[in-house]
Amino acid sequence: MSKIFFTSDHHFGHKNIIKFSERPFKDVHEMDEILIQRWNEKVNPEDEVYHLGDVGLSSSGKLRKILDRLNGKIYLINGNHEKSAQSCHSRFEWIKDYYELTIKDDEFERGEQLIVLFHYAMREWNASHWGTYHLYGHSHGTLSDDPTSLSFDIGVDCHNFYPLSYEEVKAIMKTKSWKPPFEKENR
Repeated sequence: MSKIFFTSDHHFGHKNIIKFSERPFKDVHEMDEILIQRWNEKVNPEDEVYHLGDVGLSSSGKLRKILDRLNGKIYLINGNHEKSAQSCHSRFEWIKDYYELTIKDDEFERGEQLIVLFHYAMREWNASHWGTYHLYGHSHGTLSDDPTSLSFDIGVDCHNFYPLSYEEVKAIMKTKSWKPPFEKENR
C-alpha cells in the first residue's frame, strides 16, 4: 500500500546552502548523495511525495539526474528557487503554487483531514479554525514553532534531512496544544 510523504527545501546542487543553513556536509556532492539516500530509505516507488519547494539550485540537466534517482510520485509546490525544477516538469505529477490535500482518515470527525501545503508559513489558512493542518518550508528551521498552531516547517533541515510520512506529521500535530477558537470552556 502506498504512503504519503511531505518534505521541502532540499536545495540539491546548492553549495552555499551548506553554509547558510549550517548543514553538516563537507561539500555539495556529499549533501546531494545523503539527501537522495535518506529520501529513498523512507519513500518507495509507489509512494506519493508532496515537495513544498526549493528542490534544487543547479542546471536542469543535473537536477533531472537527481530527480530520476528519487523514489515516488512527486508533487511540487513552487518555492522561490524552482527555475531548474520547472524545466524538469515531466518528472512531477503536477506543479502548483498552493494546494489543499484531503486525506481519508477515520480518526477525524469527518473521516478526513485537510492539509494546506504552501512554501511559506502562514498564521491563518483555510479552515484552520476547524483543525486543518498547514505544512510549509522556506525558513530552514529559523521560525520558532508555535505549539498552539497546527502547522510546522516540513523542510529537511528540521527533520534530519528525511521526508516525513503522513503518520509522522499527524503524530507531531498531536503533541500540539491547539484548541478550536470557538470551543466553549467548561464552567
